[in-house]
Formats: sequence, C-alpha cells, structure tokens
Amino acid sequence: MAADPALVAKILEAVPQKPPFRFIDTILEIDGNSVVGEYRYRPEEYFYAGHFPGNPITPGVILIETMAQVSVVAFGVYQVLQEGKPESINRMTTLFSMVENIEFLQPVYPGEKVIVRGEKVYFRRSSLKVNVTMEKEDGTAVCRGTLMGVGVKN
Repeated sequence: MAADPALVAKILEAVPQKPPFRFIDTILEIDGNSVVGEYRYRPEEYFYAGHFPGNPITPGVILIETMAQVSVVAFGVYQVLQEGKPESINRMTTLFSMVENIEFLQPVYPGEKVIVRGEKVYFRRSSLKVNVTMEKEDGTAVCRGTLMGVGVKN
C-alpha cells in the first residue's frame, strides 16, 4: 500500500538519525506488516573518501545501517503510532540490538539508489524483529538478513 505523504513526513521527523547519518530518502509503502523505503547514496557521502580511494563502494556497515533505519527505526515509529501512543515517540530512541545472517550479494556504488523491504517477524514490548532485503533499482539483490531493535527511554 502506498504510504500517505503526511504519515511519511511524521515518521521521518521522528527518526532520530539526521543528515549526514540518515539513510532514508522516503518511505514508499508501509502497513502493519511491512515497509518499503529507498535511499540514493550520493557521490559526496563522507565515507567514500576512504573506502576505497579511486574505486569507492558503500561500506557494508552503512548498508546494514540503511536497512536498520528503514526497517527497524522508521517501521518501529510506525508501529508505535499504530498503537495510539504518539507521545512516546519523542521519549524513546530505537537502539539496534541484533544482526542475524546478513549476506552481502552485490556492491553498491556512489550514485546508486537502493530499495529496502522489511517484513515484520514480531513487534512486542518495544522490540521489533524484521526480515530485511535490499535491492538496486533494477531489482538486483544487494543484501539480506534479519535485524532487531528495541525502543529505550531517553
């Protein structure tokens, strides 16, 4: 289901990561069970200067961070909003708590856009576990695995 622009704006405002460390351009789809978001890695991103000079690729940790921001943080904000507790959004921070079975299948180069797809495994007691995939615009799989985050009070 296409995401409502007003809802997307509300979710993105609540995501604590801000530029230059926010790796979500927009949320394309979101519902109680899944999320789809995208991000374009700009050639001037700070991490390309040293990874690898002359032949830059997006670091794996940045790919994982991108997947986590879309599928755990933004999707977690949505889950809390759906519980009818919008006031708790600003009193909590989502901390990354687990990475499981991440497979890297293709490199991502400066200028490429990725699409992140998350499928909820469970959301309970402020913990969200999600199966996540990342692909390029042409559908080529980049990486996949399972991520988990937990909301903690600020």
